[in-house]
Amino acid sequence: MNVGVAHSEVNPNTRVMNSRGMWLTYALGVGMLHIVLLSIPFFSVPVAWTLTNVIHNLGMYVFLHAVKGTPFETPDQGKARLLTHWEQLDYGVQFTSSRKFFTISPIILYFLASFYTKYDTTHFILNTTSLLTVLIPKLPQLHGVRIFGINKY
Repeated sequence: MNVGVAHSEVNPNTRVMNSRGMWLTYALGVGMLHIVLLSIPFFSVPVAWTLTNVIHNLGMYVFLHAVKGTPFETPDQGKARLLTHWEQLDYGVQFTSSRKFFTISPIILYFLASFYTKYDTTHFILNTTSLLTVLIPKLPQLHGVRIFGINKY
């Protein structure tokens, strides 16, 4: 029994993406971001789609792949402080429904952005680069790997 700990999970950070309504909230947040960008008068539709894609992928990279640790007190002897949120997700089990959802959602957004920008070369390069920066760290082969020692501590 953990005295002074208000939750029953070993690491509640691992289960937050499976909580009820999380996927709907995530999709609505991306939709609201896009609507806000569309409401800015000097942004064209292709620019708004590219910005939606790039801002989404930048945010997801920071929150899932760059920030390490957990905001909760955990009894795991400090193991969670060395892992990113993506590595903690579902206790590190690969190919769960949450991991699939957060892998497929940037791909769908990429397809939408590419379609609405009519595959313009500049937008296509920006969207593809942005997509690759969030998909490559999600590969199972890179679980726990720190390339060039970046984000090691």
